[in-house]
Amino acid sequence: MSATVEEVWAALEDLADPEIPVISLRDLGILREVRAGADGLEVVITPTYSGCPAMGQIEDDLRSTLKNRGISARIVTRLAPAWTTDWMTDAGKEKLRAYGIAPPHATPAGSSVVRFIARPAAAVAVPCPRCGSANTVETSHFGSTACKALYRCQDCLEPFDYFKPY
Repeated sequence: MSATVEEVWAALEDLADPEIPVISLRDLGILREVRAGADGLEVVITPTYSGCPAMGQIEDDLRSTLKNRGISARIVTRLAPAWTTDWMTDAGKEKLRAYGIAPPHATPAGSSVVRFIARPAAAVAVPCPRCGSANTVETSHFGSTACKALYRCQDCLEPFDYFKPY
């Protein structure tokens, strides 16, 4: 079947991230582009970081979803420009919060993914996704995945992940 770009977007609209099933690949910003290539349609994805262990599963899920709809498309992984949390949709950030993961803050204007000298980070309050309190502390810079940090709310005493801004 020869599908249109719009039909591919529609087919993949709600395809969930395998590590955070409440957010779609599109809302997460991993699903970057659907385009016409030299050999047919291409679906362009960008990992949250180059070593993301979920990318194999994401590619399999994309292929399976397209195949089940009779759509032929090639999956293209693009590493540049590097993924940034700025690519997440506002709806996706709200889905994270509702699931119990604090969404990332916006990255400062003019910031670069590449940093050669560490700059002291300004303390930014990470609100608890459960009770909304800003009285939280980072307990580990790495949470359940490398793209998240582990925090604890000092008011409701609940631990939670914070999706680090990139």
